[in-house]
Amino acid sequence: MEEKKHTRPSWDEYFMEIADTVSKRATCDRGRSGCVVVRDRQILVTGYVGAPKGLPHCDEVGHQLKQTLHEDGTVTQHCVRTVHAEQNAICQAAKLGISLNGATLYCRMTPCRTCAMLIINCGIVRVVCANKYHAGQESEEMFRQAGVQLEFFSDEVVKYDKQ
Repeated sequence: MEEKKHTRPSWDEYFMEIADTVSKRATCDRGRSGCVVVRDRQILVTGYVGAPKGLPHCDEVGHQLKQTLHEDGTVTQHCVRTVHAEQNAICQAAKLGISLNGATLYCRMTPCRTCAMLIINCGIVRVVCANKYHAGQESEEMFRQAGVQLEFFSDEVVKYDKQ
């Protein structure tokens, strides 16, 4: 019987698998997302989607949906009860006094516009996403202009079921 040779994941695969595990703690079924922030191959902080500390979660009380009117006239719905995984990771770093300057962030999909601005301003220099976000073009452009390296495992575009 021939044994299969073990193949070690690359560092990017390793940290993306950890981000996927972190996402299992998320409390909003519209976007069970997690992220990991790393520098020099060491995990600094993690974050997942969830309501602010002490407030009810979507999984407990339902979504808090708000409509957004876009420049092209389309209207989408977004759950505003939760803090995004990237935001929670950045908050965790601030709470613990951990600098994210020069770090890499691993996440499920292209960060939203607000998360992109926070990522840029806290000095994260590289973002690795499993997939593209259907509304991620503005973030992609901001990262390009700010010199943040953006990479994708897949060109698959993630779109929420309940727009």
